[in-house]
Amino acid sequence: MVKFLPLKEAVAENLHDGDTVAFEGFTHLIPTAAAHEAIRQGFRDLTLIRMTPDLIYDQMIGMGMARKVVFSYVGNPGVGLLRRARDAIENGFPRAIEVEEHSHAGMANAYEAGAAGLPCAVFRGYRGAGLAAVNPNIKSVTCPFTGEVLAAVPAIRPDVTFIHAQKADRKGNVLVEGIIGIQKEAALAAKRAVVTVEEVVDNFDDLHPNLTVLPSWTIAAISVVPGGSHPSYTHGYYERDNAAYLEWDEIAADRDRFQAWIRKNVIESSADDFAGRVEHLRKAA
Repeated sequence: MVKFLPLKEAVAENLHDGDTVAFEGFTHLIPTAAAHEAIRQGFRDLTLIRMTPDLIYDQMIGMGMARKVVFSYVGNPGVGLLRRARDAIENGFPRAIEVEEHSHAGMANAYEAGAAGLPCAVFRGYRGAGLAAVNPNIKSVTCPFTGEVLAAVPAIRPDVTFIHAQKADRKGNVLVEGIIGIQKEAALAAKRAVVTVEEVVDNFDDLHPNLTVLPSWTIAAISVVPGGSHPSYTHGYYERDNAAYLEWDEIAADRDRFQAWIRKNVIESSADDFAGRVEHLRKAA
């Protein structure tokens, strides 16, 4: 049964050292507040999964939390590199990490297979690319009906998935609007799903029936964290903070400056601080 919990408790109850975890969001609705709470609690040896790792995974990798990263793109969107991730991959700082790279199509299909309870995903993909040569989890199978050779990858089944969304109702159902990426499938594929939301409303009776709603029985915990996806955006609430992404490139380029930023903005901060960070972005939304 879904629980409404403060974010600190929701993370402590559902994330553990050594877990395979997805903090999913595709440009939109990135669960930054949840990732920062995980950093504060100091988890170790995590396998981080995400189609598009950006700032939050750069921060978690830079804090030595990751053992492995499974991804289909690593970068600071619209800016360039993830410098803490690159330092870990190239120099083993602050620790060496294992990497498993896929295509977007491969990751999306793997999440869908996990959500369906299937062992693997089979699809047309990786043709003309070299990823299969460096990733042993990319296989090929022959269709028993047509003889076509297809790609196959293991299903993604995280121990826990964290996502951000617009609203939950008082029964624990969650509404996701706008660009939803693979958040729905990532939540359904996980053993446990934790959702941060902008607000809780009485019900969804006045909303269109075709909106994406995750029913309460798919969710372990909900935490109300206004502004919880900053510096990404939440459709209908606040715009993307483009300046923060530009600034991050300079912060992450220096190991000492990175540590100072984490100490001030994560370790000595809390989930309650996110609401103030998006006030100047609300009018634009």
